[in-house]
Amino acid sequence: MKFKKIVLAMAVSLSATAVTAQEHLKSLDPGQIDNSIPAGTDFYGHVNSKWQKANPLTPEHARYGKFNVLSDSSEQRVKNIVLNLAATNPQPGTVAFKVSTIYNQAMDSVRRNADGAKPIQADLKKIENTPHEGMEDLFLWMHANYSSPFFSAGPQEDLADSKVYAMYVGGGGIGLGDRDYYLKNDKRNKEVREAYQKLIVKQMMNAGFKKKDARRIMKNVMKIETAIADSTWTREESRNIPAMYNPRTFAQLKELYPHINWDRFFIETMGIPSPEKVIVTELNTVKQADNLMSTLTDREIKDYYLWKYVAQAAGALSDDFADASFEFSKVMSGVQQQRPRWKRALGATEGAMGEAVGQLYVEKYFPQSSKDYMIGLVENLRTALGKHIINLTWMSDDTKLNAIKKLNAFTVKIGYPDKWKDYTTLEIDPNLSYYENMHNVAMWHQKEYYKKWGKPVDRTEWGMTPQTVNAYYNPLANEIVFPAAILQAPFFDPQSSDAENYGGIGVVIGHEMTHGFDDQGRNFDAQGNMVNWWTPEDTEAFTELTKGLGAQFDAVEVLPGLHANGTYTMGENIADQGGLRIAMTAFLDSQKKKGVDVATETIEGFSPFQVFYLNYANLWGQNIRDEEIRSLTTGDVHSLGENRVNVTLRNIEPFFKAFNITEGQPMFRPESERVIIW
Repeated sequence: MKFKKIVLAMAVSLSATAVTAQEHLKSLDPGQIDNSIPAGTDFYGHVNSKWQKANPLTPEHARYGKFNVLSDSSEQRVKNIVLNLAATNPQPGTVAFKVSTIYNQAMDSVRRNADGAKPIQADLKKIENTPHEGMEDLFLWMHANYSSPFFSAGPQEDLADSKVYAMYVGGGGIGLGDRDYYLKNDKRNKEVREAYQKLIVKQMMNAGFKKKDARRIMKNVMKIETAIADSTWTREESRNIPAMYNPRTFAQLKELYPHINWDRFFIETMGIPSPEKVIVTELNTVKQADNLMSTLTDREIKDYYLWKYVAQAAGALSDDFADASFEFSKVMSGVQQQRPRWKRALGATEGAMGEAVGQLYVEKYFPQSSKDYMIGLVENLRTALGKHIINLTWMSDDTKLNAIKKLNAFTVKIGYPDKWKDYTTLEIDPNLSYYENMHNVAMWHQKEYYKKWGKPVDRTEWGMTPQTVNAYYNPLANEIVFPAAILQAPFFDPQSSDAENYGGIGVVIGHEMTHGFDDQGRNFDAQGNMVNWWTPEDTEAFTELTKGLGAQFDAVEVLPGLHANGTYTMGENIADQGGLRIAMTAFLDSQKKKGVDVATETIEGFSPFQVFYLNYANLWGQNIRDEEIRSLTTGDVHSLGENRVNVTLRNIEPFFKAFNITEGQPMFRPESERVIIW
């Protein structure tokens, strides 16, 4: 199955007709400001507490905030598009037919519940009945079609030469994602581990196994996944990108991991000849996989495969499987009610044919004026970041020159791809079960992915669909990408002031630009290659600054006994701060060009400076359950919304001036303790 990229895109993440009036979402609402909470005491609460009280969490949400409001709007638009396609009675083979078939099958609970586990029974029997001499064939079959047991592999841009693809082999094979869930014995990790064990037993029983067999499978799965987790990097170690670049010749790969038939692996799982060079991302994790495959019994390995198979199939089977997954989600995130079926069906449809839906989305909902405004805004932010780089006191001139070269080389993508994905060869048959069709979708995407091997990297590809409310920076392409759906209030609103827009989408643009110079992005040059363009002295200065910023977040107790992780969230924290500072510079420059005196102008009773920071804080307003706080603190590289506001802003002098925040107030941080990086 598809290899998980080791360098993730760093997220915040045609003709067009006008957006209709009822679709307009308001940006900042001055009436929502809570003056009972002074700005200098808790700026996040000052801006968001009224909204939080007016929008309590519903049972289906583990968290809900301003991002979700915008996502809901985008989701409703997509739903209308999909339902309209189905209403046209589309012809078989057309994009409209494929999209509507997937959605309708996802919604058809009667058929799916009647089918139960029947769509997967033949494959489960295949796993069970494989003789000892067929275990290698079984391993290759699993990797080629259903999962990535023990480890993952696949092509990705070469970190040292991003114009071409390299073959990577790395960690994988654990269902809980983070090693701590398997290895730590505190109350929370034990709770998650126990819920996972219950999930395995329940899903295997749903698949037709007796309870005693389901329990045996669970025990073997936990034995194997715990062993893999024990060799996996910590969250903090996973941010060290250069340490993941371990190129080996094919001969060395076979020598390092002799119990895997690598010749067969590449030709039979990916359909490609054995590569001359393979980059191993986690040497010890792959070594552990090799050891396990040579020492486990057939029974243990089969039980592991049975679970991996059922886990990947569960989302496309009956409600019994969905209900079991939801019980696990309740423990992980605290959510109390499943999302409505139509939302789950829509998510599956977008996962299958997201760009097909996206093309229709931008034709209906993304005006050219929004794209034009963004182009100008991005260039303003680029100029502003250039000023910041030139004026840095901790960086040498040589490194500054390379930083400016990288900044000037940024590729900017706005709204939608120039080239849309072609789904002509994707076959969707309403006579097949929903699971069979979704498996065909997965295989189609995997084939498209493996076809990249041996070809130049296509820099026109997008990592998000246009209807996604997010943005990202891709270090391997040195590009910043802003899908159409994020270009709405509260991020961007053509009916709002420049101060709001710069405090919204302007900060997002600056955030993504700063990712090019954060603790991971700084490892890549203007062409997207992993090259060290820093002097040793500048590297040392940067590292010291990041330690100080990390300590600020480490000091925050997000729940009793649980602190934020400033190292794991470092890249996003650097980008938040950079985005705020750069966007303010760009805003002031834009107002100067327009002849606006920001010192005297007011916007609904606020100064432009206040509006800028108010809308930034407004972006992150949300309600969130304790379970979700714990889960995000464990596994999310983004800080919690409250900390993205209160911790970050406490480093920024113009913020203090805008709200007259002085020493002695909780939001104030003495100048000697502030950390400014970009």
